Amino acid sequence: MGSAVPRAVVLADSDSRWKWAALVARQLAPKHALDARFLAGPTTPTERQVDEAGVVPDTSRVVTYGELLDDPAVAEADLLVLGTIGGTTLALIHSLGMAWDGASRRPVVVSGYVGVVYENLVDGLLLRVGSDLVLANSPHDAKLFREVYRGVGADPYTVVEAGLPFLGGPRYDPSAVGRGERRFTVCFAVQPTVPAGRAARAGLLDKLKRHARRHPDRDVLLKPRTREGETSGRLERFPYRALFDELADPPPNLSVVDGAMSDVLDRTDLLVTVSSTAAMESIHRGIPTAILTDYGIREAHGNHFFVGSGALASWAQLDEGLIPRASQAWATAHGLGRRDAFTAARAQFAQLRSRGTLPRMRPFYTPTNASDYLEALLSRHGLGLSGRPLPSSSPASPTAMRKLIQRSAGGLYRVGRKRVAPVIRRLAQADSSGPG
Repeated sequence: MGSAVPRAVVLADSDSRWKWAALVARQLAPKHALDARFLAGPTTPTERQVDEAGVVPDTSRVVTYGELLDDPAVAEADLLVLGTIGGTTLALIHSLGMAWDGASRRPVVVSGYVGVVYENLVDGLLLRVGSDLVLANSPHDAKLFREVYRGVGADPYTVVEAGLPFLGGPRYDPSAVGRGERRFTVCFAVQPTVPAGRAARAGLLDKLKRHARRHPDRDVLLKPRTREGETSGRLERFPYRALFDELADPPPNLSVVDGAMSDVLDRTDLLVTVSSTAAMESIHRGIPTAILTDYGIREAHGNHFFVGSGALASWAQLDEGLIPRASQAWATAHGLGRRDAFTAARAQFAQLRSRGTLPRMRPFYTPTNASDYLEALLSRHGLGLSGRPLPSSSPASPTAMRKLIQRSAGGLYRVGRKRVAPVIRRLAQADSSGPG
């Protein structure tokens, strides 16, 4: 490219991973131009979801794996942040590592995790081996991750303590209600998959309705992950918004609220959720936070992460007036409350970039130690062991591709704020593998 302007590339496959990766790039390389690449698929974020992250990319495109591998902007960037699930991350480390083998220069490649914890800790970590930096969100996680890497012979020094990049906002002011600035506000932050069934979700809305009736002096908010017609990193069956519309005689102090979670937290006095990054934002800001126990404390839900936090509670307890407050010691150990968590990560990125030539990226899984697993995983992404796209016997129809672009691309084909007419390309196989 020959440009004197240093560039960072963010690759994302969903709205939440775009937000994480874009903000990580801004933390690590705040003065770099930012090129966004979105993998085409069922969870490709909409223009609104992209904008909600608060980061405006200088350029952006929706791409297939083949287009990404051949994109000179990616190969020549200073930094590549992978905002992708584990299986996709491994497929990219394998394929980009082969594509860049022998090159005199390549980007510093960064991966990490968006949520509270990896669904499957060891699996999620091993799928990210080969990244130059694997970001951990807290001292607790960094120690644990390094132990896992040592145990399998991977480099533990690639694990760097950082934090969730979207943590911020003003500290909670508990006196605002007393001063009459607002009514006491309870916000329930939705998870796409917990609880999962229609009956359980309808039951949760009944709990919200019950709480609103028992506390008419409170505003009770339902905060969905997405707006109607949008998707997130996890596909949501039985959306709460539709179920809310079916509620019989909802109390006037119960409503659905949209917008950025950070804006909703500005007016929240009690955040309630099963387990979500909203809870991390809330505890970080000192807002009373309740992690629901109604559906069990289970690794499958992710709420086991909050054991020892002091935030575990049931709706019945909240109805009786409980206002949980997280332990400060627990919050500190889990990376919450700090104001500059990326100091070490910025220093390590600068050190790697100063080397000029970086070693070839080598994933943990190779044709030598896990040929069957690796080949199957790559195949699900339309890639072969060669690191190149497999021949496709069933290309996506132009009609299907056109519908995808109409739904998700919108302003994604653009340069800065300027929209660029999209080019319809054949869609690669949708990603459906890998944890975290």
